[in-house]
Amino acid sequence: MAETLHIEGSVEHVLFRNESNGYLVLELNASGTLVTVTGEIGEADEGEVLSLWGNYTVHPRYGEQFQAEACEHKLPSSSADIERYLSSGVIKGIGKTLASRIVKAFGDKTLEIIEHEPHRLMEVKGMSKAKCREITEEAKHIFALKSTISYFENYGIKTRYAIRAFRLWGTACQDTVEKNPYLLCQEAVGLEFRNAENYAHDLHIPKDAYCRISAGMVHILRHNATNHGHSCLPLDRLAKTAVDFLEINESLFYEYYQQALEEDLLIEYMKDQREFVYLPEYFFAEHYIADRIQLLRKYHPPEPEHMPDYQKMIAEAETESGIQYAELQKQAILSAMTEGRLILTGGPGTGKTTALNAIISCFQKLDAEVMIAAPTGRAAKRIADLTGYPAKTIHRLLEVQFDAAGLQKFVHDENNPLSCDVMIIDEMSMVDVLLFSSLLRALRADCKLILVGDSDQLPSVGAGNLLEHLLESQCMPVVTLKEIFRQAQQSCIIMNAHKIVNGQLPDLSRKDSDFFFFYRPEYEQASQLLIDLVCHRLPKAYAYSALKEIQVICPSKIGTLGTVQINKDLQARLNPPDAQKPQVKSSVYEFRAGDKVMQTKNNYDITWIKDDENGKGIFNGDIGIILSINRRQGEAVIDFDGRKTIYPLTMLEQLDLAYAITVHKSQGSEFDVVIMPLLGKLEKLTYRNLFYTAVTRAKKMLILIGTPEKVRQMVTNIQKNFRYSCLKYMLTEEMSAHEPASKEDS
Repeated sequence: MAETLHIEGSVEHVLFRNESNGYLVLELNASGTLVTVTGEIGEADEGEVLSLWGNYTVHPRYGEQFQAEACEHKLPSSSADIERYLSSGVIKGIGKTLASRIVKAFGDKTLEIIEHEPHRLMEVKGMSKAKCREITEEAKHIFALKSTISYFENYGIKTRYAIRAFRLWGTACQDTVEKNPYLLCQEAVGLEFRNAENYAHDLHIPKDAYCRISAGMVHILRHNATNHGHSCLPLDRLAKTAVDFLEINESLFYEYYQQALEEDLLIEYMKDQREFVYLPEYFFAEHYIADRIQLLRKYHPPEPEHMPDYQKMIAEAETESGIQYAELQKQAILSAMTEGRLILTGGPGTGKTTALNAIISCFQKLDAEVMIAAPTGRAAKRIADLTGYPAKTIHRLLEVQFDAAGLQKFVHDENNPLSCDVMIIDEMSMVDVLLFSSLLRALRADCKLILVGDSDQLPSVGAGNLLEHLLESQCMPVVTLKEIFRQAQQSCIIMNAHKIVNGQLPDLSRKDSDFFFFYRPEYEQASQLLIDLVCHRLPKAYAYSALKEIQVICPSKIGTLGTVQINKDLQARLNPPDAQKPQVKSSVYEFRAGDKVMQTKNNYDITWIKDDENGKGIFNGDIGIILSINRRQGEAVIDFDGRKTIYPLTMLEQLDLAYAITVHKSQGSEFDVVIMPLLGKLEKLTYRNLFYTAVTRAKKMLILIGTPEKVRQMVTNIQKNFRYSCLKYMLTEEMSAHEPASKEDS
């Protein structure tokens, strides 16, 4: 590991600034030598003195740079540096001319005067009282923020968290968090619990303090929601986990648990005589979904003066499309029109898109405004291509904005609903309870709701098992399409997908169709074949593009055949290092121009341009190509399916290479060619619906590499991702509470 170096100097020029996290690229005058510095330095302006710790790196294009890991801010001390500092515009209201006058009046003491005796600014020629007040208030903010950043740096807490904390608590920030350092774990700041633990230890906060124990409970629940999809946990499980994780006794846990309930940090819900514990946002999401679905069940819009002849409309749709609908498809169309709510489900090749097209056509004939949405950009593009009807991501439809604390909220809600008469959501298996709750809040009471999905696929990455619980509770009319149509029967991918979901082994013997199996029992053999297929054999034999048409999908990230290693292997072959290609390093990968990448978390701030359209937001699962990297400006240009965005290099940790992706990340997408390695133990990832989800991502060709034994294990293992949730119970309870009383009861 390289030795940490120290440099000090004054800022000559700030080349790039990201105000949300404090990342800067600047030129530092260190004893007469100009050094390019990068890192999360926070607020820095020309003339300011920085004391930096880090290491030098050499970039093939930009040469030597100092990558700062820690920074101490020192205000300039000489008159010349102070004048340059104030002239940079750091304090609103002070320009070059006024900066010169102020420094002429106070010399080396200028900054001390502004901070501690701002009333003396009235001694400066031409200074009005109003101007003096303006400068004083602005200076207070600047000095307080710099002080806050410097304070947190002493405890090893990065600038981005200091900026977020200051945004929340302002000048009271330091006093607030010293009383309860675990406040930094809340969503608006986002410091990890273990880092807050280190800070709390330095402040001598006792391990049995209520602030620590309650924050630990919240951390456990949030970790389980984010990483395991549990929208709640049974109290007994939370208690055991907390006792072990926080190293406390059970009686102290229950004492503080009751206090956390009283303070509404947690919410308890009884299901079948067992207590379940929620974070408030997940409880209110599931409870709202249950309430709103019940409202949909009870709502009966006034009948139109001239009742449409729905059967005639269906017949006309058949004539116009040239398709004779199956009985279940007709049932789905009729239910959507008459009930105003429907779950349409079924596997590949069963005609969901045909039924959906007919539903859209019929509603359009009634002059109803139809909106289509999907959880991801790729899923929205796919359903738009299939239906010929515009579609957006749910986030784009609801329009994201941020409150004063920097937390996400949606423009459309109960007070500002969407204007649509019919809302169609595709890929419902991917929608989590928080997002669905937000969507329902944005729909008018008379808006018809059509949910489309495949319940045999994996559940959402986010918390809850929404589609399965909606189906199991029978809270909405459901039509499950089962017939595989003749054209689809020609595809071995589709036929084998149905075999898999029914617990039958796929046919691995055919070599003349679109479903291929290569027996490779050894990791090295399997890896070599996979790379050869992607880089040479498939492009040569079928002219498939390795970047745009071939997708490797893996059950896991780890191991020889996990996404991390395969991504590195494929990058080395498809996009090797080149002195002419700038590259930047994240904690896992090195990225360079030409790389295929995937966004791994929702980012609502990034702006993009597509043709003549402007928009904001790149979302979890979006795949793009890096077009260029500019280290000096601290940014890359990435093309996400035609949406070109300038991507700050500070957010590299939100990107993965995407030559290979996990099955979970592939949901909602389809690829011309899918290659899937199947080797290794990974028992937690060897189950049927994960295998089925991967197989159904392929449109033209699927290639499996591994052993028949592993295929058999995956098909026969019916384990699903079990998730704690009370939504199904809430839905059935709501229905029971509103069922009309029987004659015996009355």
